[in-house]
Amino acid sequence: MDFLDNAGIKIKNEELLLTALTHSSYANEEKVNSYERLEFLGDAVLELATSEYFYLKTNLKEGDMSKVRASYVCENALFEYSNKIGLTKHIRVGNGINKLTESIVADCFESVLAVIFLEHGFSVAKKFALSIIVPYVESGYNFIHDSKSYLQEMVQTDKKSLEYVVTSETGPAHDKTFEVDVLVDGIRFGHGVGKSKKEAEQEAANDAIKKQANEV
Repeated sequence: MDFLDNAGIKIKNEELLLTALTHSSYANEEKVNSYERLEFLGDAVLELATSEYFYLKTNLKEGDMSKVRASYVCENALFEYSNKIGLTKHIRVGNGINKLTESIVADCFESVLAVIFLEHGFSVAKKFALSIIVPYVESGYNFIHDSKSYLQEMVQTDKKSLEYVVTSETGPAHDKTFEVDVLVDGIRFGHGVGKSKKEAEQEAANDAIKKQANEV
């Protein structure tokens, strides 16, 4: 398949690869196997690959590593990766499913990873996964829609204080621009700009999360 060809990976067991891309709805209709068992294995492979990456590449504490890792292996993230590499178009679902959900697509990403692991071992599976994920990490791409809530969770792990401070408010009343700093224990962790205080605060939180993800 093209997304594996592009990665230089050849899968000999084509039937197993098709299984990795087969939802239970299709499996039930066609009397074939679904990806469910493979997804179980692929989830573990993905967790180990990303856990090792964040352990080696950051100085984050255990709780923070867990939260940052979770943001890059959540359903939103795996859905994005699958669309990016062209995996999604190969997924097989039953006639009763009109639209692929993020959950189905995420499961298939993990299932394909399991197939790579079974044929080529952990190092190849890890290389495949990280080649897709790391660029998003390095760019600070945020898969968490509510950055403020996510940052709050990160801070609570160490029982630190969190404060948003408006540093600038410019423009006419109908078109203001706000600049906000987010402080953790009084130290500036992020900066954001927005057309409202709420938007600027979200951007500041997002900035802080990006810096945490890239902390080395």
